[in-house]
Amino acid sequence: MIGVMLSYVRVVDAVNRRVGRIMMYGLFVMMAILLWSSISKTFFLPSLWTLEMAQFAMVAYYMIGGPYAIQMGSNVRMDLFYSGWSVRRKAAIDAFTVFFLIFYLGVLFYGGLGSTAYSLGYWGTEPFSFFGGLLTGSEEIGRLERSSTAWRPFIWPVKALMILGIFLMLLQAVAEFFKDIARLAGHDIPEAAI
Repeated sequence: MIGVMLSYVRVVDAVNRRVGRIMMYGLFVMMAILLWSSISKTFFLPSLWTLEMAQFAMVAYYMIGGPYAIQMGSNVRMDLFYSGWSVRRKAAIDAFTVFFLIFYLGVLFYGGLGSTAYSLGYWGTEPFSFFGGLLTGSEEIGRLERSSTAWRPFIWPVKALMILGIFLMLLQAVAEFFKDIARLAGHDIPEAAI
């Protein structure tokens, strides 16, 4: 059983490491958008799209980079007592508290699916059946939601990125739980290395 859990951990860690390392460059994308915003407001007519596009880039950077932050242990935690504990005690506390994270991410994922389905024109209450219907052809995309700003971009791409990020965070949270279980069983799991 530990072997299966460690295989899962290796796969999820590898995926999230690669995705996270790519998303690190999202900060430069956001900086370029904001630089163009400053230049266009100073020397040309202001661009309508820059502020909202910078917000979308920040959502992608934050949500898709989140699993990598969890993997690296760079998320915020109360270190007053934690840093002085043994590896096994940290693993025991983390194995308990990760259930709160998994529950929170599950609620976010379900809400995000509903919000994304709404942005694709679905007015019902079952987002899972809507997305299943899109795959089988029994559902169709309706009137697409747009932002209420002057630029009026479609909202579904940023919501889809949000869903992807939450899903990857959920996978990483389960991987962290498996790492804690393996540590409690006496297996040596190295800390994530950059």
